[in-house]
This record gives sequence, structure tokens and C-alpha cells, in this order.
Amino acid sequence: MFPASNKRAATVTDHTVVTVVRHFDAAPERVFDAWLDPAVARHFLFAVRDGEVVECSIDARVDGRFRIVDRRDGEDVAHVGTYMEIVRPTRLTFTFTVPQYDPRETGVTIDLVSDGDGALLSLGHSGVDADWAEKTREGWGKTLDRLAEAIKSDA
Repeated sequence: MFPASNKRAATVTDHTVVTVVRHFDAAPERVFDAWLDPAVARHFLFAVRDGEVVECSIDARVDGRFRIVDRRDGEDVAHVGTYMEIVRPTRLTFTFTVPQYDPRETGVTIDLVSDGDGALLSLGHSGVDADWAEKTREGWGKTLDRLAEAIKSDA
């Protein structure tokens, strides 16, 4: 048995995968580009309704990093990661960490396909602690709702 201190070093396969699927009334290219454009991403990515994104830096290349800081009730919460795969407009894969709450890296994969006049997005978040699976699913659902709003207002 591993000592308790090694539990945090568990691989992503030791945890739950959360999946969220959503249709967007926009071309896959437009939906995809929103994830990598700081001017658009700051309006939906890791933002909450009662918070304020105070930093949104995106180095949109494989091995490039992102850092998005959301101020919530006076507390700054940093969301960071590294892009592992960028295949415009069909796939985006990145690591994801919120260091002040959990130093473990998880993985996020976004797949997009053309769907009639729009795009079908499937988001998979691997490495999620099972106790947080439903809250994670809800969080991504709200993020995708804000993405739809951001795309619509960016038109």
C-alpha cells in the first residue's frame, strides 16, 4: 500500500472521466477558435457569473501554456494548463490544474464535428476525483453555456 502522501500522484486513469456534449449554432472553426482567443476565452473559460477574469494569457501552440485568473469574492483563482494537441477545428487537448485547490494535473479533450448548420462539441475531462464528478460536469455545462453566449455576442 502506498503512503497517503503518494495518493495525490495517482495517474488520471485512477479517476473518473466527465463527459459533456453540446450543440452550437456556429461553425466548428468558430467554436474551436474561441478556446484559443484570449479576447473571447476571457468571457467563458473558467469565468463565473459573479467573478471577474483579471488575467487571460494563452500561448496557443502545442506545449504552449494558458493561465486564466478569475477573481471570486476578492480571491484570485488561477486555472493553468499546457496544450498537448491542437488540430483546428476538430480537436484540442490540454492539461488542467487549479493549483491552490489541487496540484494534480487532469486532462481535457475537446472534439468538434460539423453538425448541420452548427457544431457538435464533446468535452472529456479525465482524472476528476469521483467526489467532484457531478460538480465538474455542472461547471463545464455552465462554461459551455457562456461559450455559446460569447460566440453569439462575438458575431
